[in-house]
Amino acid sequence: MKKRRVIIVTDGDDFAWRTIQHIAKEIGGRCISRSRGNPSKLTGEQLVELILQTPYDPVFVMFDDCGAVGEGAGEQALKYVATHKQIEVLGAIAVASNTHQNEWTKVHVSIDRNGKLTERGVDKEGIQEMELGRINGDTVYCLEQLPIPIIVGIGDIGKMGYRDHVKYGSPITKKAVEVILERSENGGSRHKQHPDF
Repeated sequence: MKKRRVIIVTDGDDFAWRTIQHIAKEIGGRCISRSRGNPSKLTGEQLVELILQTPYDPVFVMFDDCGAVGEGAGEQALKYVATHKQIEVLGAIAVASNTHQNEWTKVHVSIDRNGKLTERGVDKEGIQEMELGRINGDTVYCLEQLPIPIIVGIGDIGKMGYRDHVKYGSPITKKAVEVILERSENGGSRHKQHPDF
């Protein structure tokens, strides 16, 4: 049975939803609108059912724990989707937040608010931090435990001081999607084809 190709997004508020909807439409994919929510409301089983019904590819799915400490509903659903036998996860967009609960994840690359690819982490505003290869965020700590080939860190989707606003085409989030799709097309040669890296 053919697997459905999925891009995971660790944010589910209205800004993220509008941004992901816009980008999915641009590239011919589909965003599972019912996955939006702060926090996530659907279970992993419900999300997989919706993913398998979607006739477009790739499928964007949003997960959000709304700051819950530890493994919240969003992360439980994320783990179920990412390990399902009919799902192929192309990558994850790990969204930074101002969490103080020590939740973080390793990332393969980040994109700052100016659209620059960097090996450093970024904060919620998309500003580069000193930490190499990791970001702090909500709904992110389980990502590196899952079979996800590339994790891209960015600031708050659709925001970052209006630099990622959908009225400007959400260029930061769009670049994150392009990096994930490029990596999947190149079969594992992470980033080296990207002119900015």
